[in-house]
Amino acid sequence: MLVPVGHTVGIKLFARGVVVVKLSDGGTPAKECGLQTGDVIVKCGGVSVTSTEQFQALLQKNGDASTDLQVRRDGDSMTLAVEPEQNDQGVYCIGAWIRDSMAGIGTMTYYDPATGVFGALGHGITDVDTALLMPFSNGSILPSTVKAVKKGEAGSAGELRGDFDLSRDLGDLYANTDCGIFGTLETADYGLGEAVPIGEAKPGAAVIRSNVEGDSVEEYTVEILKVVSNAADGRDLVLSVTDPDLIAATGGIVQGMSGSPIIQNGKLVGAVTHVLLNSPEKGYGISIQRMLEAAETTQDRP
Repeated sequence: MLVPVGHTVGIKLFARGVVVVKLSDGGTPAKECGLQTGDVIVKCGGVSVTSTEQFQALLQKNGDASTDLQVRRDGDSMTLAVEPEQNDQGVYCIGAWIRDSMAGIGTMTYYDPATGVFGALGHGITDVDTALLMPFSNGSILPSTVKAVKKGEAGSAGELRGDFDLSRDLGDLYANTDCGIFGTLETADYGLGEAVPIGEAKPGAAVIRSNVEGDSVEEYTVEILKVVSNAADGRDLVLSVTDPDLIAATGGIVQGMSGSPIIQNGKLVGAVTHVLLNSPEKGYGISIQRMLEAAETTQDRP
């Protein structure tokens, strides 16, 4: 029995190490040592990397001496030797743009009152430049309200624009996976409703719960057009929004609605994940079974 939530949340996620999102043009120490876009630098000179600022400080400390970088690439670990160079300001650099965190808005799919675990988004948080899954260190979710909507149009994705309450966290994240983000909720009073059974989606009428205005969660009608078996990317369901109120408000499925729970015949069967860019009334969803499997297999991961 799970509570289908449908409320937006602010999301803060911090990477394990720093992600290389771009390499500077020309010959640079980063290119010469073999560093690539998408690499994750986890150690510099044997010291664990915790942020972009700390990584820069380590480079300044080591100067132009050859420094070992421990890097994760496609699940493998390797060590690269880089020789930083001073720029015009006298700062030691390697010629790589790096990122250590992400923030945004998404929708909470479910809450398990028996365990306190929640799932959201239905897909992973990826780096905006590399499109790769952000390596997870820690994170949290914050209260949010929807202040504006950029409507989706053919060829242009819409989005929810929200305000975050930075004064408190609702809960802590423990995983960022291809099937969603997962964590534990510290409070169960965040507009949560009644628990319902889980079920398997079938072609036919359904509803989604979404927060597309202010602080309110509403139910909107959709049609499950197709159920895809063994979808590798989590696009298990093909959806079409049929609710005229939702189409008038958002144009269909927009960014920020990812994670909106899908309810069919009184059962939680999945979550909205993607929009079809050329047809914003249509999109994809992930099955609730796939989300729950990801939540369980990652819960005890260090």
